[in-house]
Amino acid sequence: SLSIAVGEGYQPGSREDFDRLYRTAYPRVYRTLSVILRDPDEAEDCAQDAFVQAFQAWKRWRPDAPAEAWVHRIAVNRAISYRRRAKLRSVGEILRRLGRPATSTDPAEAAARPDLLTALRSLPPKLAVAIVLRHYHGYNNRETAAAIGVSERTIGTRLQQAGERLRAELDSPFSLAPRTAFPSDTSETYAED
Repeated sequence: SLSIAVGEGYQPGSREDFDRLYRTAYPRVYRTLSVILRDPDEAEDCAQDAFVQAFQAWKRWRPDAPAEAWVHRIAVNRAISYRRRAKLRSVGEILRRLGRPATSTDPAEAAARPDLLTALRSLPPKLAVAIVLRHYHGYNNRETAAAIGVSERTIGTRLQQAGERLRAELDSPFSLAPRTAFPSDTSETYAED
């Protein structure tokens, strides 16, 4: 039976009570994280990390809030942080792949210029990933938005901000002129720079 009533008979700092909380809450926390992370191994890692964090804070838990809800909040926050770090790792991977020489003026190939690579690395990750996905990988705004979990409008804003920062960093007329991503996207362009 689900026991998330306030207090639940748990005492802050009690090892036995925390063990009981772990036994009763772990399966539900794990299922929640499995949905959020879509990977059983990642869900298990995050659930374990969440319970370690909860145990470390167990003496400070206040019985006026349900203990299982408290652990769930910790676990969900861990999962969100994990996904954020995973996105940042993927941005780093994309940026590492950009480091090859090119002579073309094509935006995707221009991304391999050493000065541009340095400039991209100076951008906040959320701006860099928008540029890389849009120009290096040829995603349209919709695909870019879906890939990083934000709205198309946010992608347009990030592309504009990234273009402004790159032009300032490169001190050149670096262009991210609007262009269609694919022939079927004739009406879709991103925000003017």
